Amino acid sequence: MTIRRAQAQDQKRIGELLDQVHDIHARARPDIFKIGRRKYPDAELEKRLADAQNPVFVYEDENGAVQGYAFCELQETQGHPSLAGRRVLYLDDLCVNAACRGQHIGKRLYEYVLEYARREQCDSLTLNVWQANESASGFYRKLGLAPLKTLMEQRLS
Repeated sequence: MTIRRAQAQDQKRIGELLDQVHDIHARARPDIFKIGRRKYPDAELEKRLADAQNPVFVYEDENGAVQGYAFCELQETQGHPSLAGRRVLYLDDLCVNAACRGQHIGKRLYEYVLEYARREQCDSLTLNVWQANESASGFYRKLGLAPLKTLMEQRLS
């Protein structure tokens, strides 16, 4: 197994994994997520993979197949009148192939991203998780994450 920076040749497989994540979200909240779509269409995904400032990491199994990914974004607040200067690594998206879940791939990816954040001298690592995705919420809590803030909603329809 290897965790490495994603490359252009990984785009098709990452797209398939993005479809898996989007399907979970679209089934849980079809009022927000369009069924059959995904977070990063091909053109945007291509740009993300080439973005040196915001890395995408992949988990490659012993056969060389990509079985998971982690999309990261470096965020900084400097010179803001009411916020302390901080460097944060935002974990935008993490996915493990549905057929491989339960093999600790997600944990390995998360630990790799956490170490990357430390090397980049980040103050913290943050992420969002949808409440309807109980599996992901439980996964992150087991890794030691705790809620930072909660986005509240009152549905009107």
